Amino acid sequence: MKSVLGFIGLGIMGKPMVRNLLKAGYPVHVYSIEERDIREVEQDGARGEISSAGVARHADIIITMVPNTPQVEEVLFGANGIGDALGEGKVVIDMSTISSLATREIAARVHATGARMLDAPVSGGDKGAKSGTLSIMVGGDAQTFERCLPVLEVLGSRITHVGGNGAGQVVKSCNQVLAASTMAALGEALVMGTKAGVDPTKIIEVLSAGYARCGCIDIRGSLLLERNFDPGFMTRLQYKDLNLAMELSRGINVPMPIGSMVHEFYKSIMAQGLGNEDHSNVIKIFEQMAGVEVKGGAKNHD
Repeated sequence: MKSVLGFIGLGIMGKPMVRNLLKAGYPVHVYSIEERDIREVEQDGARGEISSAGVARHADIIITMVPNTPQVEEVLFGANGIGDALGEGKVVIDMSTISSLATREIAARVHATGARMLDAPVSGGDKGAKSGTLSIMVGGDAQTFERCLPVLEVLGSRITHVGGNGAGQVVKSCNQVLAASTMAALGEALVMGTKAGVDPTKIIEVLSAGYARCGCIDIRGSLLLERNFDPGFMTRLQYKDLNLAMELSRGINVPMPIGSMVHEFYKSIMAQGLGNEDHSNVIKIFEQMAGVEVKGGAKNHD
């Protein structure tokens, strides 16, 4: 018999994740601060609730997918949160990207109720959420991980137990530093090549087949050429994630010269009010500095 699931947070990532769980035959109780999102997934078979607490009362395993640390704390321990409904046999899986330091404290509070907790942030963007091919890095005890693995396997194609509580968030920070840095480097390279007179479509074609091939090209390359910055992963969330990585690096005294520079690039994008665009819009910083626009089929040079 399948576990009864709860899912709190129905944004770009949450809605397709819920749909995949429903397709796999799991009963899913849902809540979001946006009522229209609840109504939308109810049409797919989810059972809408009026609060996070309502979700937790019905579910054996409660998944949270919300923007940041304060929202996770509110969902778990705030008014109408799930805290009072936790106890032996319940599991919280936080799939948000939040502070690794706060995660350890949150897990201790959850464990004090008799429930268990996994931190399981994801990588793969909305495309991975829709296709069920997310990469999921999981922190928590091995027994709880094994219990929840069938649920996680519906959502992702690579699920890795990386250590105790907080370890999942540490690995996610590593992922975000590399992903953001690669996206910035891709933007810089495309601007250089475009200003030198080469069609950026050809540049992407070559880079896609060689040593420089990367997820940024595979997922966003063609969209960059179309100047399509509709969010698969919002810049404001990438910036938030880089802030978390900087927080971690300061806490353990690790120099981050490249990460710090990329953090400033994204801060510049945020200052321009472009936080709701896809994080590939970091290319605009390099375009502005070089006085050129990257667009497929165009040769932009002096």
